[in-house]
Amino acid sequence: MASLLRHIDPLFIPGERITRVKAAGPLLAFLGAAVAIAWRGDNGEGALLGDLLALLGAIGWATLALIARTGLKDVSPDRQLFWQVLVSAPILLVAAAFFGPFVRELEPVHLWGLAFQIVVVVTFGFSFWLWLQAIYPAASVAACSFLVPVFGVLLGWWMLDETLGLPILVALGLVCIGLVLINRPSQVPQKV
Repeated sequence: MASLLRHIDPLFIPGERITRVKAAGPLLAFLGAAVAIAWRGDNGEGALLGDLLALLGAIGWATLALIARTGLKDVSPDRQLFWQVLVSAPILLVAAAFFGPFVRELEPVHLWGLAFQIVVVVTFGFSFWLWLQAIYPAASVAACSFLVPVFGVLLGWWMLDETLGLPILVALGLVCIGLVLINRPSQVPQKV
């Protein structure tokens, strides 16, 4: 496995080494996500289609992390974000036409939600994430996206009184252990 990792590292991001321990991290986190997807709770909540779309989104996010770290490493985070929004906004507006009415019962809470997404999530959150990509190893930063489902489950429990069964707690534990392994400093042998 070590020889396989030695050949894969330079292919994607030169200078970033993947050790066996760091490779085990994403596997554990992915296993945790699989446990969460497989367990539907007492009343069968959740939809497989939504879970699969979330998985596709995660793959897209990981691909973006590789592109931001390799092909766009000399482009400032704000410029990367500008072009991502400029390209994705028209595509999403056209796609929205296939999923029902464009505006559905517009209420002030919806406008506040949209403003929050624009200001906090896109402007600050994604800009910060792209800035981190320029400084830290891509695997470490991209792996933090595994925290999204962790916080989603915890917020659902805290705000909506959703149940936290043993499988969900096991899934959360696997994701957290995976993150620790991914971000664990590599042991560099000392030269004497």
